Amino acid sequence: MTEPNDARVGLYIDFDNIVISRYQQLHGRNAFQRDGIRNFDKTSRDADPEVAARLAAATVDFNAIIDFAASFGTLVVNRAYADWSVPVNASYQRQLMSRAVDLTQLFTTTTRGTKNGADIRLAVDVVEDLFRLPDLTHVIIIAGDSDYIALAQKSKRLGRFVVGIGVAGSTSTSLAAACDEFEDYDSLPGIEKVTANADADTARADKPKGGRRAAEPVEVEAEPAPPASAARKLTTIPMFSHTDDSPYDDSEPAEDIDPQSLATELLVRALQIGHAKGDADEWLNTGTVKNQMRRMDPSFNEKPLGYRSFTDFLSSRSDLAELAEDGSQRLIRLRPEAQTRD
Repeated sequence: MTEPNDARVGLYIDFDNIVISRYQQLHGRNAFQRDGIRNFDKTSRDADPEVAARLAAATVDFNAIIDFAASFGTLVVNRAYADWSVPVNASYQRQLMSRAVDLTQLFTTTTRGTKNGADIRLAVDVVEDLFRLPDLTHVIIIAGDSDYIALAQKSKRLGRFVVGIGVAGSTSTSLAAACDEFEDYDSLPGIEKVTANADADTARADKPKGGRRAAEPVEVEAEPAPPASAARKLTTIPMFSHTDDSPYDDSEPAEDIDPQSLATELLVRALQIGHAKGDADEWLNTGTVKNQMRRMDPSFNEKPLGYRSFTDFLSSRSDLAELAEDGSQRLIRLRPEAQTRD
């Protein structure tokens, strides 16, 4: 869909999804449930300081998310879905309200929590808004749940530009493919790259319930630039209700594939497609090539791969493609020896 200058944006946040995913990204799979974060109150006198420190390290910067969403146009819908009576959720209320986010309350109606409550309510609201607000041009979904695939597809069929934002390691690859554009939370401007101590996670997983054992402190350190190994690896982790009665499903094992190789293959395919539409030796506009790559894989982004710009990314593949300049335009074409590359 062509993006108009007067774009009007609807932002829909599956709050539990992004908060839980971020915590588990830093502290290990199922850590949110193991640490009892749902009912953890850091203001309580009995609050475990170690858990409080881990929770603070995994704080989600919703200002960065909202700022990124606003870059697409005017925010006319801005909603977050959660049970706001839960302490960990309530701690975000002031930050969200200061950005005019509509806090949609999801009440716990069963002993199993609000399982899939946010998914259903968010999807219903988006579909309603698509028909109620015909001038809505963009739908931005903050979640990585595969349940939103049908919603993304429906929104695209109705002529909206769909953007997804999720946490690496907790995002469905199918959801990313269903969007027009998909971004990792870590790649958003203003998000500081952090890592967690894996040994502390292992010790915490072995800690018996009901007992207190001193664990190694979690070390959180900033990284000046994302290395190539930090590129997104999207795997599916269904985001179910975070209660003792409904534990998280294990994620599918991630394939050991070099993200740099995947990006190279994507570039070659995009160039082959561009050449197939015209002369095999024709020079292609680099902007057109990047758009083609994003259409083929909406999650593609050169920055998590370690490159400051798309031009730097292309220059690193000079053995496969050659670059040229025509005035203000940057051009590229696949080298003859790479034309038949699979």
